[in-house]
Amino acid sequence: MAERTRIQANQDGAQPGDWLTELLDWLKYILLALLIGLLLVVFVIQRNAVIGNSMVPTLHQNEQLLVEKVTKWFGGIGYGDIITISAKDLPEHEDGPNIIKRVIGLPGDTIEIRDEQVYRNGEKLDESYLSAGTTTRVRNLLFENVTLQDDEYFVMGDNRDVSLDSRSFGPVRKDHIIGTVLLRFYPFSTFSAP
Repeated sequence: MAERTRIQANQDGAQPGDWLTELLDWLKYILLALLIGLLLVVFVIQRNAVIGNSMVPTLHQNEQLLVEKVTKWFGGIGYGDIITISAKDLPEHEDGPNIIKRVIGLPGDTIEIRDEQVYRNGEKLDESYLSAGTTTRVRNLLFENVTLQDDEYFVMGDNRDVSLDSRSFGPVRKDHIIGTVLLRFYPFSTFSAP
């Protein structure tokens, strides 16, 4: 009778080691999800917060952004893109580890600031993203007229009066660029691609 009861219990319920196998299965999937998440954050996408007013009227203080990190390695940075840059090695910058700026010049371009306007390769830029009446002043005579090297980008903030950008510290090297702003997601009322 005891033997029959034991056989019945084994047919109806789990084997003694099944809960451990189930737990190990769950741990395997949880660790895999954590690894994929870590790889995404390190190599593909990250969240950044806007600090300061250098990108007004396009971006505002405390807005939350998603930045993708892949296209910079495949020639995907273009004119007008908003990028995040590691500022730790940039001279004259004290606002923190990352800054957000707009790409004005690509490798090989000549950027000139004259008559309070920006010229790229001799053509005056139409900068419709700036507030009406915005002027662009020279900050450092060394960067008033610059021809960019193979790995250099000229960047500026949209709020030209307060932005500390390539007019002050010069071109930014590609290895200082973190990625391109993909999406503004918070506050939810501003959800959009900038």
